[in-house]
Parts: sequence; structure tokens; C-alpha cells
Amino acid sequence: MSQKENNNSLLINQFKVIWREFIEAMNGSDRDFTQIPLRSAVFLLAVPMVVEMIMESVFALVDIYFVSQLGADAVATVGITESLMTLMYALAFGLSTATTALVSRRIGEKRKKLASLEATQAIITAISISLIIMIPGIVYASEMLELMGASLFSVDHYSSYPAIMFGGNIVIMLLFVNNAIFRGAGDAAIAMKVLIIGNVLNIALDPILIHYYGIAGAAIATNIGRGVAVIFQFYVLIWGSSHVNIKGLRFIPDWKRIRHIISISLGGIAQSLIATMSWVFMMRLMARFGSNVVAGYTIAIRMVVFAILPSWGLSNAASTLVGQNLGADRPDRAERIVWRISIINTIGLGLIGIILSLIPDVFISFFTNDSLIIEAGEISLRIISYGFAFYGLGMVMTQAFNGAGDTITPTRVNVVAFWIIEIPLAWVLSSKTGLNETGVYYGIIIAESFLALYAFILFRKGKWKVKKV
Repeated sequence: MSQKENNNSLLINQFKVIWREFIEAMNGSDRDFTQIPLRSAVFLLAVPMVVEMIMESVFALVDIYFVSQLGADAVATVGITESLMTLMYALAFGLSTATTALVSRRIGEKRKKLASLEATQAIITAISISLIIMIPGIVYASEMLELMGASLFSVDHYSSYPAIMFGGNIVIMLLFVNNAIFRGAGDAAIAMKVLIIGNVLNIALDPILIHYYGIAGAAIATNIGRGVAVIFQFYVLIWGSSHVNIKGLRFIPDWKRIRHIISISLGGIAQSLIATMSWVFMMRLMARFGSNVVAGYTIAIRMVVFAILPSWGLSNAASTLVGQNLGADRPDRAERIVWRISIINTIGLGLIGIILSLIPDVFISFFTNDSLIIEAGEISLRIISYGFAFYGLGMVMTQAFNGAGDTITPTRVNVVAFWIIEIPLAWVLSSKTGLNETGVYYGIIIAESFLALYAFILFRKGKWKVKKV
């Protein structure tokens, strides 16, 4: 056999191996991720997690696509509502972070029964928190829009959107936490399938319900899609083939275990709240420049979220693998995984950022024909895309800490990046330099770049390796 034929044979065999692992990843793998080769462990977890994150972003893009047909005020209302829901998302993120850390550590220790008990108490905690958020969210929906600087038309005609979204926050909370259970257990394919189901329903229902109920229809469609997805999650957790099984476990609060979950969650909640509340402040700054600018910024941010969520999938894979390998007492392997995923994420997201910065108008115009909104969104997307490579690095670093159960370090990083740098800088640049809304965008990329470098330095110190949960 010639050298050329031998090389072709090797390439074909390599492709077959990758294809087999791709199918395994999409169907779900039963392999021990602490023992198999690093490349396979990363690939088998990252593929479904990337698809899962893409599906999560599709929810936002589908809503904004159909809502954009109702005009700038409707789009601005969706954007402002998302910023208002940052508290709920922060709580969901923090609880999910703790859930993934605990379940992955127990799975790494080969204690599946204990992992299931942790999962049950996390679900109880999620339901309790969502019920507390629900009532004020429904009652004060219009007042919150007014407080955030929404137009009088939005306050008078579109307050049903935030009311329904807050009213149905329980499905968002459970969707986050249940998928965190699956990810921590290594069942990333199940989490992916859950969001596919939710998205198919949302895409089918959005145009129909918006036609009959206006902007409220978008909120109803989203809650129905996510609600059915949550039902599927519980089906798998009780009767399915997940590594975590809650069948036969009593849904009675175990306060000692709940306190432990909350203690770990607090760091995750704080880091998310610090980051997302800065978004609320940014949206308030943006509201000074009118509905067209807010609408353009909202669409741009949705595109950014869509672009970076696959990278969050890779980062979530790093989080799970760090937790499982620390549970298996293999910290050096956990560190190698983080460095490998960091390189992939930084390069990949950097390339995406280049594309978005070169042709932002192509992406913005997909959602609206309004020239003023397109112009505002184009400027926003171009500038924010400059920092994509740093976003990719920062994601992996912070999720690695979270996977180890060290939620305090990312919290410190977020405080400095968002509240000491981003908010003051965005205000100064937008208010005192004549840059107006572009000053906000430059404040975002400067703060995110600092976050990545700061987290990188702290990760190299290695204290996360000895964290106990």
C-alpha cells in the first residue's frame, strides 16, 4: 500500500471514530468520563451541551423574530422584561451551578444514590424560590416597566408580557435545575433533547398565539414550550435511563441538605446577579436614547447570546468534567481538560466575533425592516463582537471554578469586572464623552476582557483543586 493510500485509510478510520462518537454523544453515553481519553470525554459531553445551548438561544431568537413584527416598542418591552428577569435567572443559575457541582462530584465518587438525593432537594428548592418570585412579578409588571424607562405605550399596552413571563417562572427555574442535574450526571444528551422539545413547541405556537393575543402570545408560547419540556424532564428522572433517578424518593425538605445546596448556590447566585444586574443598569442607560436604540440593542444582544451559547456548552462540559474528576481524585486531569477547552473556546468564539463585526447588518436585518432599528443594532453588534475571544476564555475559567464548587472566586471576579469597571465606565463614556450609546458598548467589552484575564490568573494559582463540597 502506498503512503497516499495509507494516509487516506487513516483519515477514513479517524472519520469513522468521530462519527461513532458523535452518534454516541447525541444518543447519550454511559462511559465513565473520569477514565476515558480526554479527547473523547470532552467530545462526548461538549457536543450535546453545545446543541443544548443553541436550543436555549433559539427560544430568545424565535420570540424576538415574531415580536419584531409588532414594532420597536414591543421589541423594547421584551428586552426590558429580560433585564427585569435577571434576578430570577441569577437564582436559577446559582442553584443550577450548585446542583451540577454536587451531582457531578457524587457521580465522580460513584455514589449515585446520594446524587439522586441531592437532585431531589435541589428541585424542592427551585420550586420554593419560583413561588416567591411569581406573585410580585404578576402584580407589579407595569410598574416595573415604568421604572425601567419603558415608553408609555409599552407600559399601557404591553405589561401582559412581563406579567406572564414572571407568572410562569417556575418552568424556567425547573428547566435550569433539572438540566443541571442531567449535566452533572453526564447525561448531557437528555438535557439537549429536553430543549429541542421545548423549542419545537415554541416555534409552532409563537406565530399563532401572537396573531391572536399580540405580545402576550409570545410569553404564553414560551411558557408552554418550556412547561412541556419540564414534564419530559421529570419523566426521565422518574422512569427514564438517567444516571440520576428520583423514583421512590420522598419530596420532603431535608433542611440540612438544602442549606448545603444554598450555601454553594449563594456564590453562583451572587456572581450571576452581579453580572445580570449590571445588564439592568446598562438597559437603563440605553433607555435614555429612545425605543429604536433599545430595540436595536435588544436584537444585537440576542444575536450575541445566540453566538456565545455554544461556547457556554463547551464551558458547561468543562464544569461537569472538573467536578467528576475532582470527585475521582484526579485534579491534574481536570486542569488539562480546562486548558484544552479554553483554547478551543477562545479560538472558536474569536472567529465568530470577526464574522459578526464585519457584517452585523446582515444579522440585524433578519429580525426587522426598520432602518433606524437596523442602524442601532448594527453599531451595537459590531462593537460588542470585538471582545468575543476574551468572552470565550472567561466562560471556561469561571465555569471551571463553579464545577469545582468554588463559586466565591467567580463572584469576586464579577464584582470587580462589572461593578467597579463596567458600570462606571459605561456611564462615563456614554454621558461625558459624547459617545452616547456606543460608550455603553465599549464599557462592556473592556469589562469582559478584564474578567477573562483576571479569572485566568486566579485559575493558574490552583486553589480550586482542593475545594471540598
